[in-house]
Amino acid sequence: ALTPPPAKPSLEQPVILKASALRKTFKARGGLLTGKRSAVSAVKDLSFELRQGETLGVVGESGSGKTTVSRIVTRLLEADSGKVDVNGRDFLSASPREVRAMRKDIQMVFQDPMASLNPRRRVVDLIAQGPIVHGVPKEQAHAKARELLELVELSPAAADRFPHEFSGGQRQRIGIARALALEPRIIVADEPVSALDVSVQAQVLRLLADLRERLNLSLLFVTHDLRVAAQLCDRIIVMSKGEIAEAGPTAQVFANPQHEYTQRLLASIPGKGWTPPRLEHA
Repeated sequence: ALTPPPAKPSLEQPVILKASALRKTFKARGGLLTGKRSAVSAVKDLSFELRQGETLGVVGESGSGKTTVSRIVTRLLEADSGKVDVNGRDFLSASPREVRAMRKDIQMVFQDPMASLNPRRRVVDLIAQGPIVHGVPKEQAHAKARELLELVELSPAAADRFPHEFSGGQRQRIGIARALALEPRIIVADEPVSALDVSVQAQVLRLLADLRERLNLSLLFVTHDLRVAAQLCDRIIVMSKGEIAEAGPTAQVFANPQHEYTQRLLASIPGKGWTPPRLEHA
């Protein structure tokens, strides 16, 4: 059976990200005959908390609303209603100037790093861009970028190369380095390993686990793959049709799923005897 690693005790840790009653509705395309556009509720009254040093998985099938949640909490998408507190400050109602300052605390790692990396810019410039925008001198930002490349286990020589010169796993490491450049407390990772083969997935997951411990990060980890969630997440919330079907410590949810939807997701995993490896810290 699936046996995720035991969750770290985190109830005594402060809440660093809190989402309350989030709602988001999209307009679907109109029919060929009527042309009327129907409303699709992507997120319905969704609430959760992420604590300091914790990894919270947001799990669900395509269309469950999990990616919409990741974009709302990073203000890449506006919610229709609800509240997101980052370090106790209301992120969704913050002014543009306040948002810019608060973004230093919450950064995103995307599914496709190539789509989020400007192919015409050197890696060192891509990583240093955020700090420079926030007032860090260029020379200092470039030096920090080279340090971050070593932190994500890439050669400092990679700094002067371009994104297309790297493999998918290496590009994702660059994306992680860029997300870390502003020294955030929260990383939101949206399907960060889904485009990678299994061996590279394991390497990137180990890196994320190691960075979480070394930097005391909090991770909101979005994935459709329960096997991936089992390797990294202390707790998970299982989303279905914009709502939370089930939530709890990962080991508990996997061992004794209460909701029919969660049971179906677990039953669909190939290789029932698969056991996720323990993540050893480098």
